[in-house]
Amino acid sequence: MIIDFHTHAFPAALAAKTIPMLAEKSGFTPRTDGTAEDLVACLHRGGVDLGVVLPVVTRPGQFDSVNAFAAQLCAVDGLISFGGIHPDDENPEEHLEKIKEMGLRGVKIHPDYQGVYIDDPRYIRIARKAVRLGLTVVTHAGVDDGFPEEVHCPPERAARFVDAVYEGNEGAAGKIVFAHGGGNRQFDEVLTYLAGRDVYLDLAYILSYASPETVMELIRAHGAKRILFATDCPWGDPGAFVRFVRALPLTEEEREDIFHRNAERLLFGCDKNSTL
Repeated sequence: MIIDFHTHAFPAALAAKTIPMLAEKSGFTPRTDGTAEDLVACLHRGGVDLGVVLPVVTRPGQFDSVNAFAAQLCAVDGLISFGGIHPDDENPEEHLEKIKEMGLRGVKIHPDYQGVYIDDPRYIRIARKAVRLGLTVVTHAGVDDGFPEEVHCPPERAARFVDAVYEGNEGAAGKIVFAHGGGNRQFDEVLTYLAGRDVYLDLAYILSYASPETVMELIRAHGAKRILFATDCPWGDPGAFVRFVRALPLTEEEREDIFHRNAERLLFGCDKNSTL
């Protein structure tokens, strides 16, 4: 069983515009056309059984449309979708409850696309409510290669965000995921500020450029039970990332944790295979 905890899909009309635009800005070659159908096919070719789709709400007014599409994706065999919310949402508590009621298992925020620093009170308010509802919070972290001018979620700010979300918030610990190894292209700061904290780090996109030695240093510093296999597909290659992790000097238990058990704890509250 392999779960990719970080993928992207869009409605067909939006995908036709969004994927070429992001490819031009980032210089990356997409592995899919941006649709759910092509995402599932790409994941399966790479040996991935289940993909978690992470939508981004770039304007508050997109809440309904983005989350309605997310709910539709949950009916697609091979996919689970989180919801999305914007920090300028006027009713974040109400909308997070709606995300929960829709059956979505978490919420994605993107400080760079949304133009707000991760330790801003607006994000803290959203995350504190989300984790109380049992929702997992996933945030982009580190440099966004398509928009590298300003980093809104560097590891030091991320650590302050964690402190504020967890403070006095019973049961909140362990429900935050920092994408891209905790800080894309900022691994030294990740080791200083985030490694060992009660958060998850996903491997989205970083396996396309980080060395095995760097990835192993991150895993050893943070612990394999808090690392999530992820690709950022269509920007990461699922098959290549699976081979990368298989080649790392991990124990079989560590590899299974990274490939699926850690994700299953967040998505289902347990190792799903143990209940089937």
